[in-house]
Amino acid sequence: MTVRVARFQIGQIVRHRIFPFRGVIFDVDPEFANTEEWWLAIPEKVRPRKDQPFYHLLAENAETTYVAYVSEQNLLPDDTGQPVSHPQVSEFFCGIENGRYIRRPRPVN
Repeated sequence: MTVRVARFQIGQIVRHRIFPFRGVIFDVDPEFANTEEWWLAIPEKVRPRKDQPFYHLLAENAETTYVAYVSEQNLLPDDTGQPVSHPQVSEFFCGIENGRYIRRPRPVN
């Protein structure tokens, strides 16, 4: 079994390689962990491989904010230096430093 290391990290701001949206990563799956129905809904010509990290993003485009699930092959670092305006950013992060969001400490049970 090959262990893959995620190229992007939680708190990093990224943009989609093809579609006009960007976001901040709040979770990472080491490989595809969504439904088969979701995967098959992607047109075959642009359907990503399942054997790569997939990222949960607090995403935004020119019209709205939303949560996106994106394969590593379709992400690039965002170099605009602009923060992400998603309303849930403060639920996951407590600030931004050097262009990367700082993860909010999780409560200890």
